[in-house]
Formats: sequence, C-alpha cells, structure tokens
Amino acid sequence: MAVDLLLGLQWGDEGKGKIVDVLTKNYNLISRFQGGPNAGHTLIFDGHKHVLHTIPSGIFHDDALNIIGNGVVIDPVIFKKELENLDKFNLDLNAKILISRKAHLILPTHRLLDAASEASKGKAKIGSTLKGIGPTYMDKTGRNGMRVGDLELSNWEEIFDILTQKHLKMLDFFDVALEYNLAELKAEFFTAVARLKEMTFIDSEEYLHQAIKSNQTILAEGAQGSLLDVDFGTYPFVTSSNTTAAGACTGLGIAPNTIGEVYGIFKAYTTRVGSGPFPTELFDADGERMAKVGHEFGATTGRPRRCGWLDLVALKYACQVNGVTQLNMMKGDVLSGFETLKICTAYEYKGEVIEHFPYNIEPENVKPIYKEFKGWKEDITEISSEAEFPKELSEYIAFIEKETETKISIVSVGPDRKQTIVR
Repeated sequence: MAVDLLLGLQWGDEGKGKIVDVLTKNYNLISRFQGGPNAGHTLIFDGHKHVLHTIPSGIFHDDALNIIGNGVVIDPVIFKKELENLDKFNLDLNAKILISRKAHLILPTHRLLDAASEASKGKAKIGSTLKGIGPTYMDKTGRNGMRVGDLELSNWEEIFDILTQKHLKMLDFFDVALEYNLAELKAEFFTAVARLKEMTFIDSEEYLHQAIKSNQTILAEGAQGSLLDVDFGTYPFVTSSNTTAAGACTGLGIAPNTIGEVYGIFKAYTTRVGSGPFPTELFDADGERMAKVGHEFGATTGRPRRCGWLDLVALKYACQVNGVTQLNMMKGDVLSGFETLKICTAYEYKGEVIEHFPYNIEPENVKPIYKEFKGWKEDITEISSEAEFPKELSEYIAFIEKETETKISIVSVGPDRKQTIVR
C-alpha cells in the first residue's frame, strides 16, 4: 500500500490540519515527518477549536493511530501541555500516539540558544518562533543531539547534563543578556520527560515498513510549507527541516517508491509570518481586509500574518518540487466580496520577464506581474456542493488548475470540517 503525503505549498499556515482531519477517515495511520512545536495545525469541529503543535492531526478519530516520526523534534514540556489540553476529550492518548525513538529532543537550553541567536541578529533576524527548533536540528546534524530512545537508557540524565553544559558555554558567545533559572527549567523538563516516558516508543521505520507490507493506509503529514524548506525555500528565512516531499522519506524512513498521492495545500491568496521576501505582499486596504476576514494570526506565535495575492510562480514551483498530484484550495471564502482579484503569473526579474522561481526574490530583484479576475460577491460559507459555486470562483479555480496542470480536488469554504467541498 502506498504512503500518501500532505504538504503545505506556501510559507506555512495553509490549513493542513483541517485537511488531515477531513482525510483521516480514509487512513489507518497519520504520521508527522518533520518540524516540531513551531507547527500550529488548527482543527475546528463540533463548536471546538483545537490547535495541535506536535501531535498529528488525526488524533480525534477513533480508528487512526498517530505516529511522530524520526524527523520531528519534540519539546517534552510543550508536548506534556498539549496532552493535558486533550485530556478533557477522553482520548486514549497513550494508545493512539506512537513516537519514534530516533526523534530528537528539544532541551530548555535549545530554546535559550534560539532566543540569544535571534536577539543578536537585530534587524537581520529571521523570524524564529523561538521554540529551539533550529539549535536542535543543529545538534542533530552535528551528531550531538539527544533522542527519544536515549530516555530508555540508564544514563539519560548524564546525556542531558553534558549537552546542557555545552549549550551554556555556547551562550557565552552571544552578547545578549538572557534571564533564566536553569534549575527551574531542568525540573520542568524532567517532569515532562516522566510523562513522555509513559508513551509508546517505536522503531518507526520498521513499524511503517510492516504497515506498508500489511496494506495499512498511511498519510504523512507535513508541517510549515514548501517555501520554508531549508534547501528549496527562501533561504535564510526558512525553517530548519525539509518540508517538501523528500522530507517524508528521511523523516519517516520510507522509500521513495512507496509514495502515492501528494496532496498540496494552498490558500486562495498568500500569507507569510515573520521576516523574508514576499513579492505579492499587500500594504493597502485589500491586504488589511484579507487579514481581518481570514483571521490571519499565527496559530503558534499569535503574530499577525502578512497578506497578499496568490503567487502562481511560487505555487507552480512548489508543485514541481513536491510532485503534487492533487491540490486543495483553502480559504476561498475570504476572497468573497472583492470586486477584482489578482494572481501573479510571472515576475519581472532584473529587467527580464520570467515564469520560474529564481534564486533571489528580494524586492530589489523581483516585481510581480498580475492577471486580473472578476471577484464574486456571494457568501460561500454555507454552500454544500460545487454546483453552488459562483461562476467567478469556478473561473478562478479553472485558471489555477490550467496553469499548474493539477486538479484542485478540495475547496475549503470555511474553517469547520463541514465547510469542505470535495470536487
């Protein structure tokens, strides 16, 4: 049985959590393969809003198991709070969540290093969520990291102390004053580790291999978005992991030839949190309206999201890098009421018109070229089928499908799981 992937195609915040929740009924296993608590996957149903950071978005379905893969970095303190937030829903969390022994742990001092590094950069800061993600991945590639499987060793506290002392020496290199109580941070971490150790740890690559052999259905859930990929995103304003399809192979231990469908999630417009170039960003009333109607605030950080028109150059690039087989368009309802809509179809790049995503998209190099579309006035949040789409919405969708050469199979017309039109 193939492993299907679900990925964000923009700068994150595309609505991946909702679509995983919608699709979970078709899968036995939901597997997160990269990122950490910098993710904020929002699910809304039955009058409740849920924001998941580390736990896969299939957690509310009775028949699905949820795997946290080796490519994920886990902060035991945040993970414990996330579990506690779910306690009131009477879920058997210990049975429904499986954690790879090879997943790396975020230590309190990783968060301190993150904060010191970001503060030291001043105006050049990259917009880190300050969750310790980057320093943890640095320890992973530097072969110094602490992993979930280490917690099963008798000397795991010694491993923790050695890595902590290394981090404290590194903090001395930053000319930044941080206030912290190491004893309190350590005590909080150890309490959280005790809860983490109650969970089931697995050799996830073997587990998934056997699941594939036994024809179980698997959905791999990505975090952040393709334009934040450490290799293919808008470097250095990126995350620290591979958010693209290739990251699912390294983040779960699955072979490339096991991948089936690749669901690419995108908003009907574009948003970005934090620093970094954004060619179609709006600084006018249209941008303010998108932000207000779309409630554009980061699910993890609470920071306001920058808003702009759909960037088709970037979207086609993300489809190409990921091998997307189906597109899912989110937040179509937010565009209701705009008299005119725009889609960026090309860039003027250093005086030349190009249709591919170049090495550098800083504003001094790139100017977006737009195609205009007539908007729709209808409120589409209550519709239940594609037949009810305004003509202008159908034309907007058809243009994107034609340009990307990829079918848009799902259109979201509101935040609730019920406000999802399958085409």
